Amino acid sequence: MPDRVLSLADTAVGAALLGSGAAAWAGRRRSRVGPLMALAGVCWFLGSALPGLVFLHRAPLVHLHLSYPTGRLHRRPTAVVVLAACAATVYEGFARAPGLTVGLSALVVTAALDVFARTSGPARRAGRSALAAALVFAGVLALGSANVLLGWGADRAVLLVYDAAVCLVAIWLTVDLLYGRWTEATVSDLVTQLGHRTDTDGLQVQLARALGDPGLTLGYWVPWQQTYLDEQGRPLDVARRTAGRVTTTVEDDGEPVAVLIHDPAVRDDPQLVRGAVAALRLTVANARMRAEARARMAELAASRRRIVEAADAQRRALEAELAAGAQRHLVQARLHLAALEAESGDELHAVLEEVRAEVATALCELAQFAQGVRPRSLTTGGLGTALPLLAERAGLPVSVTVGVERLPPPIEAAAYFVCAEALTNVAKHAAATGASVEVVGEAGHVVVRVTDDGRGGADAEGSGLRGIADRVEALGGSITVGGGVAGGTLLVARIPTEGAEWDEDRERASDEDRDRGRLDADP
Repeated sequence: MPDRVLSLADTAVGAALLGSGAAAWAGRRRSRVGPLMALAGVCWFLGSALPGLVFLHRAPLVHLHLSYPTGRLHRRPTAVVVLAACAATVYEGFARAPGLTVGLSALVVTAALDVFARTSGPARRAGRSALAAALVFAGVLALGSANVLLGWGADRAVLLVYDAAVCLVAIWLTVDLLYGRWTEATVSDLVTQLGHRTDTDGLQVQLARALGDPGLTLGYWVPWQQTYLDEQGRPLDVARRTAGRVTTTVEDDGEPVAVLIHDPAVRDDPQLVRGAVAALRLTVANARMRAEARARMAELAASRRRIVEAADAQRRALEAELAAGAQRHLVQARLHLAALEAESGDELHAVLEEVRAEVATALCELAQFAQGVRPRSLTTGGLGTALPLLAERAGLPVSVTVGVERLPPPIEAAAYFVCAEALTNVAKHAAATGASVEVVGEAGHVVVRVTDDGRGGADAEGSGLRGIADRVEALGGSITVGGGVAGGTLLVARIPTEGAEWDEDRERASDEDRDRGRLDADP
């Protein structure tokens, strides 16, 4: 009876190996797991027929456990363990050496742990099954050796345990290979991870982990250079790739997007490769769209800034033109009238006095108009000169603190008109008894703060403040309006100074030219 049970068990194990190998081969043709299982089944039946080959099946099983799920050995130390298993199985077929089997068991455990530690992505998921299978196989090998070395006398029980372990492991690995969803899970994880990316930094590492190839190289196609660049921006010579590596080109609408240089074994799972390529294509497309959007936003911001600068330049030109043209002529006319008045009679004197008053009024109105375009004090002295004069005309006590030097004209003009509009609102609507203006530099910005002790409730969307806010935002800044610490209203404008271009020498020369062409308009 014992012999009959062992005989049936041996037959069942051989059949399980052959059947599992055939199923795995049919279901995963690109994997060598099926052929290895089938080879182990053939060796199993050869061992039953030829006692000298009784342990021959161990070699393909060791190869299977150390190479699952591809069936390929990728490292030389692992291949050495498989060769050692081949030599040990042949030697033990003719000379029992339980100590050698213990050593083989230890080698299998060590190699399996090393393979598992070096894998990632789908190989790591599949490697869990491979590691468990290798540990079970090494365990039953060690159990058989311990039975002989320690003299337990449990040969029949040990053989049944060995047969059951080999059979169950073969079926387990076949089911895992055919129905395990580690590839789908890896692709899903990869798409999820890459879907949240806004750039391509570190993408190579993620792809290498997902595909289980630490040596994977990723290159991005640059159309205007007609070449691929790696993640460091260096040219990538795809044609002169390292020996033993293959390339997979990623295209979008027939145009190259990227290239993967990887281990040929990656192609053993085409579903995984297709998923990785699709995720990479999507990520690169998203990164390109975001880069284009950022470039367009930067271009729009630069365009708005140029519009403000051009408008400010036009205001300065208009101010200079008024000073050198209409204002000069009116001053000359006033001087001529004064000379005529000194030589005229009483009747003509009265007429000339009236005309001179009209000229003085015109000069005053012209000066006020020029002040609204761009104050002369701002052009000649900057905020430190212009803001105290503005505070004197505010209609209520205003304290002024200016902690910045000369700034580019567009920034000075924006800061000045923020203060002017804010103080106008305070005088008209806040019912305040006092206000303060502070202009300081903070972390690459000019910060303007205008506070009052009035009733509060200022609206940042009001027509006056909205226009000033547009000017500030066009320069890349912002305006906020809220309540002050002690009540009233607090207006804060932040205008960046980094990147603002200003030729101070040219601006000073322009100011001197205007001063030489301007006559004093005061009566």
